[in-house]
Amino acid sequence: MRLAILSDIHANRAAFLAVLDDLAERDCGRIVLLGDLVGYGPDPGFCTDLAADLMAKGAIAVRGNHDDAILRPDPGFSRHAKTAIDWTRGVLSADQAGFLAALPMEAELDDLLFVHASAQQPGDWIYIESDRQAAGALRCTRQRVVFCGHVHRPQLYTEDMGGTVRGLTIPMGLPLPLPAPRRWLAVAGSVGQPRDGNPAAGYVIYDQTRAEVTFRRVPYDIADTAARIRAAGLPDALAKRLQRGGGA
Repeated sequence: MRLAILSDIHANRAAFLAVLDDLAERDCGRIVLLGDLVGYGPDPGFCTDLAADLMAKGAIAVRGNHDDAILRPDPGFSRHAKTAIDWTRGVLSADQAGFLAALPMEAELDDLLFVHASAQQPGDWIYIESDRQAAGALRCTRQRVVFCGHVHRPQLYTEDMGGTVRGLTIPMGLPLPLPAPRRWLAVAGSVGQPRDGNPAAGYVIYDQTRAEVTFRRVPYDIADTAARIRAAGLPDALAKRLQRGGGA
C-alpha cells in the first residue's frame, strides 16, 4: 500500500486541497495526518472538518502542538503563534475543538510510527533538526521507519547497524529506497507553511511494498491565502512568511 503523509497543514485550505488533488493521481491507499491542522492560517474550521472526514474514511491522524494548544495554551509560543491560536480558538466550534483534543499523540502501522514531533518525548514538542535529535527519537522506538513533522522542513535521517545516525540529501519528486536492516526517520515538511525557502506545499508518499519514500511539492495560490490571512486580522508577518517559504 502507498501512504500519503501530510503534516503541518496549519489551517491552509488551498494548500490542503492542492495536496489532496495531487495525491489523488498517485494511487495512495491511505492518508496519514501528522498534526497541526490549525494555527497560523485562515481556515481552521474547514481543515479540521476535512481531517475528520478523512479519518471517517480510514485516515490516520495524530495531534500537533497547535492542535493541543486550542485547549491547553502553550506558554512557549511566539507572539504571532499565540495571536493566531487565540483567534483560532474563537472561531472553532466546540465539536471541532473536541476533535483536535481527542487526537492521539502517536500512531502505529506495521513497522511504521507516526508522531508530530519527536517520538522521544511527544508531548514536549522537540524539533528534530540534527543528527543527535534524530538519534534520540529513533533509539526510543521499535519501529523501522518513523515519520514526523513539526520542523516545516523536509529531511531524512538513517541509522546504520553501528547505531550512527546521519541526515541525507533529499532529491524532490524521486523515490528513495529505505532498505532494511537500517532504520529511518523522515521529517515530512509542511503542507500549509513550509520553512525551507520553497513556499509550495510539501508532503510525502511512502510505498510500503517497495519501502520507498518520495518527497513531493505542490504549487497552490499562495497570494490568495496570504490575502485571506490579512483579511482575517491575523498578523501580517504570517502572510509574509507563507509567501517567502519561511523566515521570521
